[in-house]
Amino acid sequence: MMASGETSSTEVTRAALDTIEKREPEINAFISVDADGALLQAEAVDDKRRRGQPVGTLAGIPVAVKDLICVRGSATTCGSRILDGYKPPYDATVVAHMRQADAVLLGKTNMDEFAMGSSNENSYFGPTRNPVNGEHVPGGSSGGSAAAVAAHETILALGSDTGGSVRQPAGYCGVVGLKPTYGRVSRYGLVAYASSLDQIGPVTKDVEDAALLLDAIAGRDARDATSAEIAKADYFEKLNAGVEGLRIGIAPEYFGPGLDPEIRTAVETAAGHLETAGATLVSDISLPVAADPDYCIGAYYIVAMGEASANLARYDGVRYAFRAEDGVSDLQQMYRLTRSEGFGEEVKRRIMLGTYVLSAGYYDAYYLKAQKVRTLIRQDFERAYERCDFLLSPVAPTTAFKLNEQVNDPLQMYLNDVYTVSVNLAGLPGISVPVATSAQGLPIGAQLLAPAFEEAGLLRVARALERLSSN
Repeated sequence: MMASGETSSTEVTRAALDTIEKREPEINAFISVDADGALLQAEAVDDKRRRGQPVGTLAGIPVAVKDLICVRGSATTCGSRILDGYKPPYDATVVAHMRQADAVLLGKTNMDEFAMGSSNENSYFGPTRNPVNGEHVPGGSSGGSAAAVAAHETILALGSDTGGSVRQPAGYCGVVGLKPTYGRVSRYGLVAYASSLDQIGPVTKDVEDAALLLDAIAGRDARDATSAEIAKADYFEKLNAGVEGLRIGIAPEYFGPGLDPEIRTAVETAAGHLETAGATLVSDISLPVAADPDYCIGAYYIVAMGEASANLARYDGVRYAFRAEDGVSDLQQMYRLTRSEGFGEEVKRRIMLGTYVLSAGYYDAYYLKAQKVRTLIRQDFERAYERCDFLLSPVAPTTAFKLNEQVNDPLQMYLNDVYTVSVNLAGLPGISVPVATSAQGLPIGAQLLAPAFEEAGLLRVARALERLSSN
């Protein structure tokens, strides 16, 4: 529509900003909005089009960015008091790619503090509400990005996925969330929570948009040592090719006790749709470690908390952002008060647990053992993909729960990640696709998983499932 002159980027951007102004008081999906800057970017794209100049693949399209991805000159808080007011002097690589693609950057979305949470209730800037039903959470930690897309406050959004933080909120809000293979998208400029697990991914209205955004941000980056030397695929070549001849694995461990019956039915129905469309369902696949909460949840939180305790040691009140002032008499006290006042309860809990599992005398018993379990999880997936091309599972054991329902029960909160954390431990790609609606009117998502760097095939199956589920 913009290319044909039927509308303009300025009009689309104004519509997004109007929706933000209308819905933000009830949703709180954004931490900051750069309305003036967004309109200037939109006008620049419109001017390019008027002059007949070439434009990028995201030309004039509004994009929201999770507030742990650095945008030059814009506050990047990670949802934390300790970074309140910090403005990075550089762009993250994904932001630089979006600028090159002529996207319009709207602002920074709300999130669980330092990406630590599954509900978006751990933000210093207040919780985000699910736009489908404001009494429920949007999921986390990329809940602000998912809520913004679902509420039509933006067309596209970026989140980050450490243990399901793109896929789970996408499932809760009824949008598409893609976690790429570890190394597919540069992490340069992503404020680290757990460096071996974090990956930036698209949150979009549909699968085609996810392919569009992934195409813009993927690729090797010399500034990121974990960026893979693997060329990105053509994500559109077979996007609409269907699923005939593909093998879809169904592991029984994903359908055990604790799974909501409505979600079980929805995922089984999704499997039936894929089979009707020509895919072969492979049900004799087992993931004894990767899908067992005793292993995957335990290993994930030990690894993630250990890495978090190391990554968050840099926030000490000396270098930048928040520093405690009242009652400070010496350097050590300044450190203590800054971190005590600057971090929220969940972040402090994870730092303490992470420090414990890395400490002398406990490293071998906890962190090293968790890394060994991580290897077993990867081997589980490798064996499964010898028998199938893709895997289908639930995204979460329940639909979006109510605000404050689990906030005081961290162990129960951690179990919401049971179907997603193994994917991060193994470094594999996964995508959440909306497939049904519960009796309460809440979205239900299905998760598709693929071997490493097979995002093109993953998007192809997700696109087919999206179409079949909408019929």
